[in-house]
Amino acid sequence: MLIANRGEIALRIIRACRELGIKTVAVYSEADRYSLHVRFADEAVCIGPPQSKESYLNVPRLIAAAEVTNADSIHPGYGFLSENASFAEICGTSGLTFIGPKPESITAMGDKAFAKETMKKAGVPVIPGSDGIVSDFNDAKRIAGDVGYPIIIKATAGGGGRGMRIVREQSELENAYRTASHEAEKAFGNSSVYFEKYLEEPRHIEIQVMGDRFGNVVHFGERDCSIQRRHQKLVEESPSPAITPEMREAMGAAAVKGAKSVRYLGAGTIEFLLDKNKNFYFMEMNTRIQVEHPVTEEVMGTDLVKLQIEVAAGERLKKVKAKPEWYAMECRINAEDPAFDFRPSPGKIVSFHLPGGFGVRVDTHAYAGYEIPPYYDSLVAKLIVKAKSREEVVEKMYHTLDEFIIEGIQTTIPFHKKLMRNEQFRSGIFDTKFIEQFKFKD
Repeated sequence: MLIANRGEIALRIIRACRELGIKTVAVYSEADRYSLHVRFADEAVCIGPPQSKESYLNVPRLIAAAEVTNADSIHPGYGFLSENASFAEICGTSGLTFIGPKPESITAMGDKAFAKETMKKAGVPVIPGSDGIVSDFNDAKRIAGDVGYPIIIKATAGGGGRGMRIVREQSELENAYRTASHEAEKAFGNSSVYFEKYLEEPRHIEIQVMGDRFGNVVHFGERDCSIQRRHQKLVEESPSPAITPEMREAMGAAAVKGAKSVRYLGAGTIEFLLDKNKNFYFMEMNTRIQVEHPVTEEVMGTDLVKLQIEVAAGERLKKVKAKPEWYAMECRINAEDPAFDFRPSPGKIVSFHLPGGFGVRVDTHAYAGYEIPPYYDSLVAKLIVKAKSREEVVEKMYHTLDEFIIEGIQTTIPFHKKLMRNEQFRSGIFDTKFIEQFKFKD
């Protein structure tokens, strides 16, 4: 199996393949020559210079690397080409098994307006809004009036908060509409946007699903991803403190129904927004394994990456009872300086000490002497802890963070330690806007 990715997710896939008896091929850019995924794979191929478009996003070089190493499958990990339908199709025509959904499923869920309409037809609750793309400003005025303010404008091909604007009254609409369209065109090469009702005090809840080649889909419960900054997740936990067993069953059933409607294969996540009245609405589907998948693994006792590979190989899924046995939480340890608005902090790690103990897991590709390159995302490590209650998890996370030593670069560890001591966070009562009010420096 060729792993078309880098860093901790590449290393995570290598470990799963070892347990399954599958030989691995690592690809790497010149900037990643000394990354651990290169060292621990059975073979490694340099695919270009540091820039992503010349290496990890260069499809011909990835396919060539697979051919010269006689690989018969490609795992895209997350990010890069993991949700690229064209890449999945090229893998298939090249005789390579793509470890992920079929190209048509990626296409259907990649267009957010189309995905919303698909879920609506499948009977999954969706946020009130435009029926597809908003064609022009006259259309925008009519739809906004029908939906009612506040509304949120979103890029249909977007993500990460780009091409997104909140509009609270009609006087703001024209500028927001044109700005969002322009930003979407610049970021994604697609200026199309759609409208949704803006939900006050929402929580971001996602359901982990897995589908096989026989039409079976199962879910593994929820993850609460409400602690985020600029739409980028910082902390994830399961089970969610906002979810009851009855809600878990209802959201899980909706997620399974939605995944079945697109004949979903492999690992994916149906993402919902939960409003303050406990109503949930479909937001989007991520057609890949996610950064925060270890939270579900620890809670449910299931190796999702191994399962992902097994269903791609044609194995049939077994039924799952999504009853959490543990509480788990993940903190993303990024090379960023929280004291200066989370500015990037690439550079050489001088000292690197990992925490340990029962219920502690660290997924990382870093080590003392490793150079964090400036070309990719800033994730250094994922710290996951589990315990029998949320209170224990939060307390354990605080002390585990205290044990995690990284010197030479700035990281988000101080931010996470302060968060674990915040009374509102500890109470479990927060929404996606919490970090905007959270005063790190105070």
